[in-house]
Amino acid sequence: MQLIIGVVVGFLLGKLLVRCINRLNIYNESLYPIMMLASCIFIFSATYFLQGNSYLAVYIGGLVIGNSKFVHKRSILHFFDGLSWLFQLIMFLTLGLLVNPNELLPVAMPALIISLLMIFVTRPMSVLIGLLPFRKIKFKDKVFVSWVGLRGAVPIIFAIMTMSANVPNANIIFNVVFFCTLVSLVVQGTSLPKMANMLKIAEKPNEVKKPKNFDIDLPEEVKSVATELTVTEDVLRFGSRLMDLEMPSNTLVFVPTGKSTLLVGDILLVITDDKETLANVCRRLNVPIDV
Repeated sequence: MQLIIGVVVGFLLGKLLVRCINRLNIYNESLYPIMMLASCIFIFSATYFLQGNSYLAVYIGGLVIGNSKFVHKRSILHFFDGLSWLFQLIMFLTLGLLVNPNELLPVAMPALIISLLMIFVTRPMSVLIGLLPFRKIKFKDKVFVSWVGLRGAVPIIFAIMTMSANVPNANIIFNVVFFCTLVSLVVQGTSLPKMANMLKIAEKPNEVKKPKNFDIDLPEEVKSVATELTVTEDVLRFGSRLMDLEMPSNTLVFVPTGKSTLLVGDILLVITDDKETLANVCRRLNVPIDV
């Protein structure tokens, strides 16, 4: 029942929050991220008051909000990205204060056995069984999913809850979970690229290098691609003015200095409709680009 309440409350409040944030007109744009943070706390508290699963409600609410369109979405995402890094640092600092290396040695052998069983037996079995309805997923993809295991601090956080709840032998549980997480981090975390290559599912990143010299951030709704190009001698063979480059009609080029004459070493901001057009521009100018 708690799970059902968590799903329903998270979904409904997530939808309600998106409608509210699109209808409100706050004079100070910096308050929108604060409003979103307060709303997440409200979802957690409301679900707890209704005796539902608060963690699941916040997760479902985040999925609903993150996949919806609302004003100032980009700035809100950047705010929460920085906030998440801050809390991760605080979390690992706290974990470092809670862990006593001397207490890990007595549980090292049983924890190592548990870790190996989870990595090579229980998790692959659970993943294969859980993905049985999805027949279009290839077997090697399922194997890779099973290899992406326990790594992270979430299991340790749940183990801390057992300590705060005064569960019998909570200290042993915490040390075992912490040791298992370390083993998973070392074995699975460091071998993910190699595993992807072994299974032949690794692909070359198809991302355009983000601008560093221009303070620009295009919304997700705008179907455009932006990157920076450095002017070379090959670029200037067409002429030293921007109009001499004869860019496609759906391409915008900005010069940071505002000068009309281009020099070797100048950095241009190029915005096009898609990656194919951007690649054509680069080929024309004989400029390398990571696309």
